[in-house]
Amino acid sequence: MALNKKRIYEIIFEADTNEGKAFDVTIISLILLSILLVLLDSVAGVRERFGHLIHITEWFITGIFLIEYLLRIYVLDRPVKYIFSFYGIIDLLAILPNFLGLILAGGQSLMVIRAVRLLRVFRIFKLSRYTSAGRTLAKALYRSREKIFMFISVIVTMVVIFGTIMYLVEGEESGFTSIPV
Repeated sequence: MALNKKRIYEIIFEADTNEGKAFDVTIISLILLSILLVLLDSVAGVRERFGHLIHITEWFITGIFLIEYLLRIYVLDRPVKYIFSFYGIIDLLAILPNFLGLILAGGQSLMVIRAVRLLRVFRIFKLSRYTSAGRTLAKALYRSREKIFMFISVIVTMVVIFGTIMYLVEGEESGFTSIPV
């Protein structure tokens, strides 16, 4: 039975219907499974034993996310608005790491970005009433951006300095040093 655009829209975008809830729960479950697979793949023993299965499962999940993304674009009257929206960009970022892994070494390690898709929980469980608190926090962070930038700059500088000191100390203890004496 073919589904029309309106019905697909209701399933994908409306969390109030049984099908919409089932769709959202399925997508969240796949996001969690994908994150678990990325974590498991980071363990050498698990990767050696189950790496092929993890790889196949990741591609399967990526395929489902790609179909979902394309369906979201297909059913909308103004798809460009979705593509450049917050969720549109997040959905695209959930797909790209696998494809980037084909051309860039280590590109698949970006699959942890899929965790950001869990923000859909706000829509599914009707937690949008808390988004005003989120907007307040975002405004406060924006107003404090200079202080935050300064704090991060100091922390990064300290990490570089202490990291360099540790490198030199460890290098001298092991008999290796990169600084001519």
